[in-house]
Amino acid sequence: MPRIAAVAEAMRHCLKSGGKILLMGNGGSAADSQHIAAEIVGRYKKERKGMPAIALTTDTSILTSVGNDYGFDFIFSRQVEALCTPNDLVMGFSTSGNSRNVVLAIEKAKEIGAVTVGMTGGTGGKLASLCEHNLIMPSADTPRIQEAHIFIGHSLCDLVEAD
Repeated sequence: MPRIAAVAEAMRHCLKSGGKILLMGNGGSAADSQHIAAEIVGRYKKERKGMPAIALTTDTSILTSVGNDYGFDFIFSRQVEALCTPNDLVMGFSTSGNSRNVVLAIEKAKEIGAVTVGMTGGTGGKLASLCEHNLIMPSADTPRIQEAHIFIGHSLCDLVEAD
Protein backbone atom coordinates (compact mmCIF):
# COMPACT_ATOMS: atom_id res chain seq x y z
CA MET A 1 0.00 0.00 0.00
CA PRO A 2 2.76 2.58 0.69
CA ARG A 3 4.19 2.01 -2.79
CA ILE A 4 0.77 2.44 -4.41
CA ALA A 5 0.22 5.63 -2.38
CA ALA A 6 3.64 6.95 -3.48
CA VAL A 7 2.82 6.33 -7.16
CA ALA A 8 -0.59 8.00 -6.75
CA GLU A 9 1.11 11.00 -5.18
CA ALA A 10 3.61 11.14 -8.07
CA MET A 11 0.68 10.99 -10.52
CA ARG A 12 -1.15 13.80 -8.69
CA HIS A 13 2.01 15.92 -8.64
CA CYS A 14 2.57 15.30 -12.35
CA LEU A 15 -0.98 16.31 -13.25
CA LYS A 16 -0.99 19.38 -10.98
CA SER A 17 2.32 20.49 -12.52
CA GLY A 18 0.88 20.46 -16.03
CA GLY A 19 2.35 17.11 -16.97
CA LYS A 20 0.75 14.09 -18.54
CA ILE A 21 0.86 10.36 -17.91
CA LEU A 22 2.23 8.13 -20.67
CA LEU A 23 1.49 4.40 -20.41
CA MET A 24 2.65 1.39 -22.43
CA GLY A 25 2.85 -2.38 -22.56
CA ASN A 26 2.52 -5.35 -24.92
CA GLY A 27 -0.44 -7.71 -25.38
CA GLY A 28 -2.56 -7.82 -22.22
CA SER A 29 -0.32 -5.13 -20.74
CA ALA A 30 -1.14 -2.92 -23.75
CA ALA A 31 -4.81 -3.37 -22.92
CA ASP A 32 -4.13 -2.51 -19.28
CA SER A 33 -2.26 0.65 -20.25
CA GLN A 34 -5.15 1.70 -22.51
CA HIS A 35 -7.69 0.91 -19.79
CA ILE A 36 -5.92 3.04 -17.18
CA ALA A 37 -5.35 5.91 -19.65
CA ALA A 38 -9.09 5.86 -20.41
CA GLU A 39 -9.95 6.03 -16.70
CA ILE A 40 -7.65 9.05 -16.28
CA VAL A 41 -8.86 10.95 -19.34
CA GLY A 42 -12.55 10.10 -18.92
CA ARG A 43 -13.24 9.36 -15.30
CA TYR A 44 -12.91 6.52 -12.89
CA LYS A 45 -15.83 7.11 -10.50
CA LYS A 46 -15.95 10.82 -9.80
CA GLU A 47 -17.31 13.40 -12.21
CA ARG A 48 -14.38 15.75 -12.81
CA LYS A 49 -12.36 17.52 -15.46
CA GLY A 50 -10.46 15.21 -17.82
CA MET A 51 -6.81 14.67 -17.02
CA PRO A 52 -4.07 14.12 -19.63
CA ALA A 53 -2.98 10.52 -20.21
CA ILE A 54 -1.86 8.78 -23.39
CA ALA A 55 -1.55 5.05 -24.03
CA LEU A 56 1.39 4.71 -26.41
CA THR A 57 -0.13 1.47 -27.71
CA THR A 58 -3.01 2.94 -29.69
CA ASP A 59 -1.70 4.75 -32.77
CA THR A 60 -1.28 2.04 -35.39
CA SER A 61 0.36 4.39 -37.88
CA ILE A 62 3.08 5.32 -35.39
CA LEU A 63 3.50 1.74 -34.17
CA THR A 64 3.81 0.32 -37.68
CA SER A 65 5.97 3.08 -39.15
CA VAL A 66 8.41 3.10 -36.23
CA GLY A 67 8.35 -0.70 -36.11
CA ASN A 68 9.08 -0.87 -39.84
CA ASP A 69 11.71 1.88 -39.96
CA TYR A 70 13.50 1.34 -36.64
CA GLY A 71 12.31 -2.02 -35.27
CA PHE A 72 9.72 -3.19 -32.75
CA ASP A 73 12.10 -2.48 -29.86
CA PHE A 74 11.72 1.26 -30.50
CA ILE A 75 7.93 1.65 -30.87
CA PHE A 76 7.58 3.20 -27.41
CA SER A 77 10.95 4.95 -26.93
CA ARG A 78 10.45 6.96 -30.11
CA GLN A 79 7.07 8.16 -28.84
CA VAL A 80 8.56 9.00 -25.43
CA GLU A 81 11.30 10.95 -27.21
CA ALA A 82 8.67 12.90 -29.16
CA LEU A 83 6.01 13.43 -26.47
CA CYS A 84 7.61 13.27 -23.02
CA THR A 85 8.72 16.25 -20.93
CA PRO A 86 10.37 16.40 -17.49
CA ASN A 87 6.91 17.16 -15.96
CA ASP A 88 5.51 13.84 -17.15
CA LEU A 89 5.14 10.40 -15.60
CA VAL A 90 5.87 7.33 -17.74
CA MET A 91 4.41 3.99 -16.67
CA GLY A 92 5.58 0.74 -18.25
CA PHE A 93 3.54 -2.47 -17.88
CA SER A 94 5.49 -5.70 -18.36
CA THR A 95 4.65 -8.97 -16.62
CA SER A 96 8.31 -10.06 -16.86
CA GLY A 97 9.78 -6.60 -16.38
CA ASN A 98 12.06 -7.33 -19.33
CA SER A 99 10.08 -6.28 -22.42
CA ARG A 100 12.80 -4.61 -24.47
CA ASN A 101 10.54 -1.95 -26.01
CA VAL A 102 9.24 -0.95 -22.56
CA VAL A 103 12.75 -0.97 -21.06
CA LEU A 104 14.08 1.31 -23.84
CA ALA A 105 11.14 3.70 -23.37
CA ILE A 106 11.75 3.90 -19.61
CA GLU A 107 15.44 4.56 -20.26
CA LYS A 108 14.47 7.40 -22.64
CA ALA A 109 12.02 8.82 -20.07
CA LYS A 110 14.79 8.82 -17.46
CA GLU A 111 17.08 10.70 -19.88
CA ILE A 112 14.35 13.32 -20.31
CA GLY A 113 13.86 13.58 -16.53
CA ALA A 114 10.31 12.21 -16.26
CA VAL A 115 9.12 10.16 -13.29
CA THR A 116 9.20 6.45 -14.15
CA VAL A 117 6.93 3.68 -12.86
CA GLY A 118 7.27 -0.05 -13.51
CA MET A 119 4.22 -2.32 -13.25
CA THR A 120 5.77 -5.78 -13.34
CA GLY A 121 5.64 -9.32 -12.05
CA GLY A 122 8.11 -11.84 -10.69
CA THR A 123 11.09 -10.00 -9.25
CA GLY A 124 10.55 -6.94 -11.43
CA GLY A 125 13.08 -7.80 -14.12
CA LYS A 126 15.19 -5.07 -15.71
CA LEU A 127 12.50 -2.44 -15.04
CA ALA A 128 12.95 -2.85 -11.28
CA SER A 129 16.47 -1.43 -11.51
CA LEU A 130 15.46 1.37 -13.89
CA CYS A 131 12.24 2.79 -12.47
CA GLU A 132 11.91 5.35 -9.73
CA HIS A 133 8.76 3.55 -8.53
CA ASN A 134 8.03 -0.17 -8.84
CA LEU A 135 4.73 -1.95 -8.33
CA ILE A 136 5.68 -5.62 -8.55
CA MET A 137 3.26 -8.54 -8.32
CA PRO A 138 5.48 -11.31 -6.90
CA SER A 139 4.20 -14.07 -9.18
CA ALA A 140 5.31 -15.87 -12.34
CA ASP A 141 1.70 -16.50 -13.39
CA THR A 142 0.87 -13.96 -16.13
CA PRO A 143 -2.92 -13.94 -15.60
CA ARG A 144 -2.49 -13.28 -11.85
CA ILE A 145 0.03 -10.50 -12.57
CA GLN A 146 -2.35 -8.85 -15.04
CA GLU A 147 -5.25 -9.11 -12.60
CA ALA A 148 -3.13 -7.43 -9.94
CA HIS A 149 -2.07 -4.73 -12.40
CA ILE A 150 -5.63 -3.74 -13.23
CA PHE A 151 -6.56 -3.76 -9.52
CA ILE A 152 -3.55 -1.55 -8.76
CA GLY A 153 -4.37 0.67 -11.75
CA HIS A 154 -7.92 1.15 -10.48
CA SER A 155 -6.58 1.87 -6.99
CA LEU A 156 -4.28 4.54 -8.46
CA CYS A 157 -7.19 6.12 -10.33
CA ASP A 158 -9.28 6.13 -7.17
CA LEU A 159 -6.48 7.83 -5.21
CA VAL A 160 -5.81 10.39 -7.95
CA GLU A 161 -9.51 11.29 -8.13
CA ALA A 162 -9.74 11.59 -4.33
CA ASP A 163 -7.63 14.73 -4.45
